[in-house]
Amino acid sequence: MKLGVFIERDGVLNKVRIDRQQQVNPVTVPEFQINKETLPHLKKLKDAGLKIIVTTNQPGVSRGYLSRRELDLMHAMLLRTLPIDDIFLCPHDEPDRCPCRKPKAGLFNEARFKWQLDMDRSFVISDKWQDAEAARACGCTSLLLKSPWVGSVHHDFILPDFAAAVEKILQLQASDRMAVA
Repeated sequence: MKLGVFIERDGVLNKVRIDRQQQVNPVTVPEFQINKETLPHLKKLKDAGLKIIVTTNQPGVSRGYLSRRELDLMHAMLLRTLPIDDIFLCPHDEPDRCPCRKPKAGLFNEARFKWQLDMDRSFVISDKWQDAEAARACGCTSLLLKSPWVGSVHHDFILPDFAAAVEKILQLQASDRMAVA
């Protein structure tokens, strides 16, 4: 089975605006700015043989202020710019009680089946508590980036930035290989 790294889109792979202590996600292609500082670190993950899966809640689609066309164009840009294997998204709002909306593990389980991932040896990188909760629910190791949105849910690691999270994954993967050998 393959190993994967699930990465939150907004605030990690693309830049967000902060308004009233909340992240404001882009809703148009011109607002969508890819965080290109992640590129060399994503390449390290790819070189290590890991599948890179983006997961994102996009309730703006169901709320009507984010068009599916704009969202698809943003994701096409992301796939062209960064070495990503796939993107899984939930377009629903919280009241919809969708099983794929994080902190539920639906997006992660869908990716597990599609990519035949070993979830117990896979990882989640995010700056939000919802992803750590989803990681716990599906058995992945959670690496949270220090942010105001970490919360107090279970997490495995809190790291200062994306580079540190990638290095931690590579370290854990190396020690896992040594334990198996």
